[in-house]
Amino acid sequence: MSAGAWDEWIGRTETAEDVVDKGRMQALAATLDRPLGDCAPDGALPPLWHWTHFQVWVPASSIGPDGHPRRGGFLPPVHDLPRRMFAGGRLAFPGEVFAGERMVRTSTITKVAEKTGSTGRLVFVTVRHEIAGPRGVAITEEHDIVYRGLEGAAVKPAPRPEPPSACAVTETVTPDPVLLFRYSALTANGHRIHYDRSYVTEVEGYPGLIVHGPLQATLLAGLAARQVPGRRIRRFSFRGLRPLFDLSPFTLHAVARDGDVALETRDADGHICMQAEAGLD
Repeated sequence: MSAGAWDEWIGRTETAEDVVDKGRMQALAATLDRPLGDCAPDGALPPLWHWTHFQVWVPASSIGPDGHPRRGGFLPPVHDLPRRMFAGGRLAFPGEVFAGERMVRTSTITKVAEKTGSTGRLVFVTVRHEIAGPRGVAITEEHDIVYRGLEGAAVKPAPRPEPPSACAVTETVTPDPVLLFRYSALTANGHRIHYDRSYVTEVEGYPGLIVHGPLQATLLAGLAARQVPGRRIRRFSFRGLRPLFDLSPFTLHAVARDGDVALETRDADGHICMQAEAGLD
């Protein structure tokens, strides 16, 4: 499909409502192996935890071969590019929402771009979300979805990585199918690359289950918050660089600077899989 053919999707909007659910907050805290009181000391929904809300459950007959809802509907119908990834995002937190409060999310497709890369044709879709609670807008978000085909290697070779900063605070995470399944369930994410090993290796050609981009971002945001107790994350941006797999432990890295925290995830070989930055009050 030509690039101009996607223009009719730009500006498309939809709205959704949900209530901040303390049960889902407790479930995510348990999945991350953290006490809820440490993650949300004042009871507010922590940064990026809104991804457990506004869930979309379609009938089983409406699920596509990759486990997502069949393509079309709100998002463009990129039927011919099977691999779909959450490539990155930019968020701001001008307000807060608390358990029991109603939220309204307005979503708008702001950009659809078609490109050709080293692995073939790519389609990038950017969606903007605005989430409002009782006191006004609490979260604004732009997230980038990338679609690509099955041609070429699933994971490109990478040069020898540069070592991480010597002053970085690090934590080690051991991913396993249970962690990935629990996060998938909490975010209503049926994408089979996160829990179906035969599908991800035999159909999409990856070596193992893929650790969710949003899960990596959530872990990094939590690490940032622990480095600056008493300060609020007002902005957060992240970009996926390489897929991260459940085949071995990975590390979270944080370097606190004046007014922000530089963050990254690294796989067992030291390759950077996600870069992020948290902006503070």
